[in-house]
Amino acid sequence: MSIVPPQDRPSPRSRLPMLDRYVLRQLLAALVATTGGLAALIWLTQSLHFVSLVVERGLSLRVFVELTSMLVPSFVAVILPITTFVVVQFVYQRLAGDRELTVMRAAGLSPFFIARPGLLCAGLSVASCMVLNLWIVPMSFHAFKQYEFQIRNRMAAFLLQEGVFTPVSDTMTVYVRSRDHDGTLHGILVEDDRQPDNPSTILAERGVMLVVGEQPRVVLFDGSRQEIDRRTGRLNVLTFDRNTIDLTSGHGDQARYRDAAEMSLRELLHPDPRVVAPRDRGKFAVEAWRRLTAPFTAFSFAMIGLVSVLRGAFSRHGNIIRPAVAIMSVVGLLALSLLVQNLAGRNIALVPLMWIEAILPGLICAALLFVPELRQRGASGPDARGAGPLPAEPARP
Repeated sequence: MSIVPPQDRPSPRSRLPMLDRYVLRQLLAALVATTGGLAALIWLTQSLHFVSLVVERGLSLRVFVELTSMLVPSFVAVILPITTFVVVQFVYQRLAGDRELTVMRAAGLSPFFIARPGLLCAGLSVASCMVLNLWIVPMSFHAFKQYEFQIRNRMAAFLLQEGVFTPVSDTMTVYVRSRDHDGTLHGILVEDDRQPDNPSTILAERGVMLVVGEQPRVVLFDGSRQEIDRRTGRLNVLTFDRNTIDLTSGHGDQARYRDAAEMSLRELLHPDPRVVAPRDRGKFAVEAWRRLTAPFTAFSFAMIGLVSVLRGAFSRHGNIIRPAVAIMSVVGLLALSLLVQNLAGRNIALVPLMWIEAILPGLICAALLFVPELRQRGASGPDARGAGPLPAEPARP
């Protein structure tokens, strides 16, 4: 009979890379599938708000998909911390239900090494959210607002249909009897209400579409302009051989003021006083700090899921209380995040609470999960390796 020498036994550390890949592969696959599916569902529900815009403007399906797909990065940035918690909770609960965690613990793996794939997954989520919040989401939302502005104020003017009253804006409707292959319009009627006190009706035999300074305009030939004088009630008729009409909504110089969500981090922290009013600087600052703090909620949510599974005694029949407490904790943190952001928007001095709310729960959970292990290492002496001893192997003949 012989006993395998200790130096010939495979150490727990030699098996860790394989275990990491095994668990991390499941976490990342579930994270991509869950985040993608939930983002697609949100995209489907939110895109319904733009159906009326597409129908009224007569836009194609391609334009509709292009417009609404620009909102997908913002959806992913919001739901990624939540799906990270869901995936970590689900995968580790499944490992516990299949007794795989029991085997890992019996092999001498400490809670830190078991939780390491979950921490790597959380780290990837934090990095992804940071990239989304600081670069991708502002650029995609800016492109979305620009595209929507063009559709509402410019593109619709080029989609005039024969024999249809087309509302090119909220204050202008255009009717075209026919259109030639070269773009010449015939039988044009324009109802112009851009000046509420002086509405007018314009008739023309023919016209041509042009773009001047990125604004759609139509040049009318052989027509008349009819207006009603509100003071006298008389109809004034002005005939013309040639006239040019701007087919935009006519609100000022058609300038579009950018939203805080499409500004860069530098613009939010140092806003242009000519564009941002002093009373709104606090809201812009809160938006900037939200982009910096929100990614760390993925780490806190993942740690809540790890603590709910790895801390405490293992139950053969399962334990529904700890997952329920973890879910309620995440819901409470989401509500607290909205409350803190609202308070910080009113008082900029409360911005540090946003950092505390985002990071502190994860640090508390890390202390609950890993501090007992550190204390055990200290009690075991300097030779402790962080992994318990392997079970003795049976003697071999």
